[in-house]
Amino acid sequence: MTDQAIIQCQHLAKRFSDGDLETNVLTDINLSVHKGDRLAIVGSSGSGKSTLLHLLGGLDEPSHGQVNIHGQDINQLSVNALSKLRNQRLGFVYQFHHLLPEFSAVENVAMPLIIGGMQPKQAQQQAEELLIKVGLGHRLIHKPSELSGGERQRAALARALITQPDCLLADEPTGNLDHRTAQAIFDLILELNESLGTALIIVTHDTGLAAQMDRVLTLIDGSLSTQD
Repeated sequence: MTDQAIIQCQHLAKRFSDGDLETNVLTDINLSVHKGDRLAIVGSSGSGKSTLLHLLGGLDEPSHGQVNIHGQDINQLSVNALSKLRNQRLGFVYQFHHLLPEFSAVENVAMPLIIGGMQPKQAQQQAEELLIKVGLGHRLIHKPSELSGGERQRAALARALITQPDCLLADEPTGNLDHRTAQAIFDLILELNESLGTALIIVTHDTGLAAQMDRVLTLIDGSLSTQD
């Protein structure tokens, strides 16, 4: 593939210190993700999957190595520049929806656009269109407490994708859902991956969902191994 990687990490390592005790969580991780890629990261609890996702998304700093987003070493960016890059280039979805409880679904989804400088009216219009696309056209003015678990996760997914990011990073996005709802949300993620060309990096314990991705990487003892 000749196009520039959206996310590329080289010799990435992460260790945590607690007094004299040091724990190496990740060691010498090398990874490239391009437009439209669909990648699952699996591994046992505590293997470092979420830590790796946080490093790739610029939410944490590595102990060694670097992460490039569109060729930029994100650890060399200022806090404001990194925040702007995350807002424009990346989308994040977690096991818990993290919707703001005092705002409606459409207000939650419009928020990243408004933070990015778009006029609120235009941002709300785009948020409404995307919420309709994810099946929440009838829930636009409902607050998170008035939505079901699956609906809240659909709203969180819409919020992550509203800026049309180059890559969606999802940490157990279906972990709190029953199997049927989880598959419906996952199908929606794959559909939006195809229609928007957004790359996917998904951390999951669900081997069935992981098997539906193009690549499956397993974290074992801090290193990645490939399942083809």
